[in-house]
Amino acid sequence: MKKICLTLLFLQLIIIAAFGQSKPAFWDDVQTIKKYDQLFKPPVNPVLFVGSSSIRKWDDLTQVFAKYNALNRGIGGAVTNDITFYLKDIVFPYQPRQIVIYVGENDLPNAQTTPDSVLNRTVNLYQSIRAKLPNTPIVYISIKPSPSRDAFKEKAIASNALIKTFLSKEANTKFIDVYSLMLTKGGKLRPELFVEDMLHMNVAGYAIWRKAVEPHLLKK
Repeated sequence: MKKICLTLLFLQLIIIAAFGQSKPAFWDDVQTIKKYDQLFKPPVNPVLFVGSSSIRKWDDLTQVFAKYNALNRGIGGAVTNDITFYLKDIVFPYQPRQIVIYVGENDLPNAQTTPDSVLNRTVNLYQSIRAKLPNTPIVYISIKPSPSRDAFKEKAIASNALIKTFLSKEANTKFIDVYSLMLTKGGKLRPELFVEDMLHMNVAGYAIWRKAVEPHLLKK
C-alpha cells in the first residue's frame, strides 16, 4: 500500500512538473489578472481594452477614459493568437459593451509570418469574439510605426491594409489608422513619440491614440 501511495505521489509530481514546463505563453500573467479580479471587482459592462504591451503600458488608460468605464487587460508581448487563446479569461467574463483591440505588431518579426498570416490570425480572433459576442462593437487599432520595427515596415503596412479591408465589411466594427497619424507630414518616423526602446510609446504617443480612439468609444 505504501509503495502504491508513493508511486501515485511520484506520478502527480511528474504531471505537475510537466505542466509547469509546458504552460501556454503568458499563463502566469493571465492567472495574475484573474487573481486581481478576485480582489478588486472589475467594472460592469466596461469598454474593454485588450492586446499587447501598447495596451498594457497605457498606464493612465482607465483614468483618461473613466467616463467610458474603461478596463485595461493588455498582455505585454502577446501575439494575435495569444489573445484568441485567452478570450475566455480576459474578454468574455467581463461582458464588455465594447472591445478595443491592439495586437499584431509582435507577430511581424517572425520570418515565417506574412501579411496574410496576420490577416488570418486577426480574422480568427474576430470570429472567435463574434461566436460569443455577436453584436458587441469592436474597435481595432492599426499596427503602429515603431522605429525599432522599421525593418518590418512593408509587412506592417500590408497587414493594416488587409485588416482594414476585412473589417470594412463587418458590422459593428471600426478600424482606426494610427500608423499614418504617427508619421510626419512627409511620411517619416517620429522617434519623439517613443520611449528609449523605440517600441513602446511615451505620453505624446498615447495622446495621439487617445485623440483617435475616444470619438469611437461608447459611454455608459
